[in-house]
Amino acid sequence: SVEDVSAETSDVAYKRLHLRRPSSMPEARTTRGSVEDVSAEQDFMNLGRWLMENTSDKELTVLMAQLGLACKATSRACAKAGIAGLFGLAGEVNSTGDDQKKLDVLSDEIFVSALINSGACAVLVSEERDEAIIVPEEKAGRFCVAFDPLDGSSNIDCNVSTGTIFAVYEKLHPDSKDSSEADILRTGTDIVVAGYCMYGAATELVLCFRSNDAGVERFSLDPSLGEFIHTHTAVKIPPGGGKKIYSCNEGNSCNWDAPILDAVAQFKAEGYSARYVGSMVSDVHRTILYGGIYIYPADKKSAKGKLRVLYEGFPMALIVETAGGIGSTGLFQGKVQRMLDLVPGSIHDRCPVILGSPRDVKLVLSKYEAGN
Repeated sequence: SVEDVSAETSDVAYKRLHLRRPSSMPEARTTRGSVEDVSAEQDFMNLGRWLMENTSDKELTVLMAQLGLACKATSRACAKAGIAGLFGLAGEVNSTGDDQKKLDVLSDEIFVSALINSGACAVLVSEERDEAIIVPEEKAGRFCVAFDPLDGSSNIDCNVSTGTIFAVYEKLHPDSKDSSEADILRTGTDIVVAGYCMYGAATELVLCFRSNDAGVERFSLDPSLGEFIHTHTAVKIPPGGGKKIYSCNEGNSCNWDAPILDAVAQFKAEGYSARYVGSMVSDVHRTILYGGIYIYPADKKSAKGKLRVLYEGFPMALIVETAGGIGSTGLFQGKVQRMLDLVPGSIHDRCPVILGSPRDVKLVLSKYEAGN
């Protein structure tokens, strides 16, 4: 690791060494401006402290702390993917028929290990696993967690933002030692905590507690501390609907129904901008902060839609509704429905997704009413 200067003439080498010598004390002081000023940083509202101050449930606090740890570990893995050789396919197909990437597999193992060892979980559902995991009795708690460990993984190899989405339920019978899929196959209104973590230019954790009146909370990972720091409380979609943005994969438009086609055509006619990343976490996060609408409808190819109910549709719908928006399925199973009212038939069940500001979601739903 030592720089090789053996080929330099003695004169050149002397000059190089001479230039590297510290010249004087005043000159050394000029580097103080480049040192990070932390003199005013004395109080840190990190995730652990926020949880202790805002939840009275110790077991839930432990669970959320372990989820935070898994998010930090996944963020680190994503940041080092190229160096560690984690780009590319793992050679397997997951429970929903998608090709698994190496980071899909790693992130799944990270979350499963963290949650099982939290001592707070009874049932785990991961997009990457065909069956639910029933936690052994000696490590079991009273909560159930459904999660997509790495949403948008098709974007990994080109360094586009990815994320994790999760929903936490309490068991139907918290004091019972028996656990099953029935403990988690419930409506979205039963969710205790919903959240997502986005791995992008910064790593950001967004949480929504059913028992917390404040609403949607934002935390950003400070790499120098290794902690999620609370940055925003009671996050809301901008008043009036915010920016005019629609987000959808128009490559599928040839398979959409007439109301979705009409709504998107009206958005264009009214000067809306199209923004679509292809990672649900990124697209919904932008929709919450900037306004507009996110659409992933059912179509001729996927009559039930493509996104999964338990660990994509439900948690995002709860967060969007808490932020003042609307979460709908559009026309699904013969009627227009609120997404959180669905009852999933299986752990990997799917549904159409329409999320966003009331201004824009109501416009889409009005197209269905006009069609009827």
